Amino acid sequence: MADPTPWIAADDSGAVRKHAPATARNREAIAAVLAEVLPATGAVLEIASGSGEHCAFFAERFPALRWQPSDPEPSALASIASWCAGLGNVAPPLAIDASAADWPVARADALLCVNMVHISPWEATLGLLDGAVRVLPAGGPLILYGPYLRAEVETAPSNAAFDASLKARDPRWGLLDVAEVSEAAAARGLRFERLVEMPANNLILVYRR
Repeated sequence: MADPTPWIAADDSGAVRKHAPATARNREAIAAVLAEVLPATGAVLEIASGSGEHCAFFAERFPALRWQPSDPEPSALASIASWCAGLGNVAPPLAIDASAADWPVARADALLCVNMVHISPWEATLGLLDGAVRVLPAGGPLILYGPYLRAEVETAPSNAAFDASLKARDPRWGLLDVAEVSEAAAARGLRFERLVEMPANNLILVYRR
């Protein structure tokens, strides 16, 4: 069964600390891949941190890294701050729109983005790729997690239904094809490194600056 729709600002209940049920199910699997691709030390910029649950979990799992969460939504920023309160290796969350031409971060050793590209316009993904080129050092990883389409792999019925529901919510949203993302990344000098199959028909894509 696919993960439920992630927490979206439009569905906000008003509580300061948000909860995306999928995070508790996928965080261990994501952390296992992060252990292989993240640098041992340095700064990790997370784009579209959402509720902040992933950032809090990963910051505890990888204490030698400095974590910089971000999100464009004010209510998400408050939730991130709540989840990450007391964690000495997490900086205060920043308001960052992935599609913006300039981010308030000059450099990061790794860039992580979980469950954003399918619930945002294509311009946000292009902005994410452009931002990775700006902030990452040579060899720095861009790590994307979420559901994707692949021409050579039949789309799971749950992902097809999810894609339809996203497009009904906003026609600019929907699952992207791995080849399309990789082509846009390559055009910006980002080298595709690996694709990792994840639970619930999700993928991790890793690119290197």
